Amino acid sequence: MQSKTLTCLACGQLNRVPQDKLSAGPKCASCGDKLISVKAVDVDPAILQKAVQNDDLPLVVDFWAPWCGPCKMMGPEFSKAAKKLVGQVRLVKLNTQIYASTSGRYRIKGIPTMIRFVRGKESKRQAGALREGQIVGWARS
Repeated sequence: MQSKTLTCLACGQLNRVPQDKLSAGPKCASCGDKLISVKAVDVDPAILQKAVQNDDLPLVVDFWAPWCGPCKMMGPEFSKAAKKLVGQVRLVKLNTQIYASTSGRYRIKGIPTMIRFVRGKESKRQAGALREGQIVGWARS
């Protein structure tokens, strides 16, 4: 049986999850937090870097800030998209106001910006706010 490596977005622990259990609500072996969420999860730079480098599921990151109007509009859409992508793609958010240096590391020039990572590499990026269906389509392709 094939398994996937997932980083716990709460504690950073690496977990191996059987592929057929991805949609069954797997939990972290260390802290017990859900490994697959039905909403977008806020992360810090250390957890983000670990997930980007280690996760077998694609990871889509929304770089945003609380003062950004388009970010506020896209936030609920991003969370709705996370629910539709359960077990296929994980969606996380990083607050660029709090973690400004991380914006530089990922070459974020405007927000909101989404970056899709697959097995440690950036596979694509999108600047500007999108609606739920657009986010789902973009994340899957």
